Amino acid sequence: MSFNRRKFLSTALVSSTAGLVMGAPAVVRAQSNQTVQWRMTNAYGPGSPFYVEGPGSPTDFCKKVEEMSGGRMKIQHFAAGELVPALEGFNAVSAGMVEMNAGNAYFWSGSLPAAQFFTTVPFGMNTQGMNAWLYHGGGLELWHELYAKVGLVAFPMGNTGVQMTGWFREPLESVEDLNGLKMRIPGLGGKVYSELGVAVRLLPGGEIFPALERGVIDAAEFVGPYQDRRLGLHKAAKYYYTTGWSEPTNATELMINKQAWEALPSDLQAIVKTAAMACNIESQAWCESVNAEALNDLVENEGVIAQPLPDDIISRLREVTADTLSAMAAADADTQRVYDSFMGFRAKHREWEAVSEKAFLDLPS
Repeated sequence: MSFNRRKFLSTALVSSTAGLVMGAPAVVRAQSNQTVQWRMTNAYGPGSPFYVEGPGSPTDFCKKVEEMSGGRMKIQHFAAGELVPALEGFNAVSAGMVEMNAGNAYFWSGSLPAAQFFTTVPFGMNTQGMNAWLYHGGGLELWHELYAKVGLVAFPMGNTGVQMTGWFREPLESVEDLNGLKMRIPGLGGKVYSELGVAVRLLPGGEIFPALERGVIDAAEFVGPYQDRRLGLHKAAKYYYTTGWSEPTNATELMINKQAWEALPSDLQAIVKTAAMACNIESQAWCESVNAEALNDLVENEGVIAQPLPDDIISRLREVTADTLSAMAAADADTQRVYDSFMGFRAKHREWEAVSEKAFLDLPS
């Protein structure tokens, strides 16, 4: 569904006359004693845990900002479809129709190919490595440089941790089983699958289950056990691959209109950045707290077969990923800069990870 700016503005005008605040973002610098009222749209539907509601969610972020600012900054949140369609937040914020959007940077890869690196990279870094690169490895600065070209600013505002490979109606036994498969998967993982003959679909969360149930798609990747169980994906497919190669981490993006951002007083900017960082940590901790029980329930009570992908499939996916990433970088100067930074940091981080986290996890049980 395309974004209709004329319809949006017409709706805004009608709503404004009805008493709702629906104007474009204020671009005059707010004074320290003024109340700032912003709007945030979202790529995910009403009631979605993590993506809309719950600890570290976008609505929690809005609450934190209001409380930390003593009520000086209020952000009204709209889930997908309540103000703009699910994947139209990029257009709405860039055009200045709303001030903020919550989603994932890889949704905008059609406009900015390098944006994918700020959500996740197949066979890339885990959440600890991703945060280290963003906050202390130059990643956030590159994100800002990329988005400045389209009038945006962005910060990480959440993370699911590692995501699962996904749900399949039939088991995978070899690389050949991927050829002709129809699968819902976003981002770079989808690009890699397409090189192996997979017909990739990008569907909003609410459309995944009916498509999988009716056989419109043969497989689907969403998030992890808790979120996937909530969508009922186990009722449409029983083979659950747990390898998580395509999304070893997954960062939620807080997108902000750059002109509106620069009009904020410095203390409110600091509050927004701090609240986003707090949600980044808290949301991932929440995910870690709920996934184990959910996976156990799926296996023990719902007949789900949870297992890693066969080694030969992983090996082939790794090869194709390397080729896909290098080709993307060669085709676009911005992507090349982000790719070089990400991969350079990843190499250094893996040296430390090998003697820290991996060494600990490999200890005999």
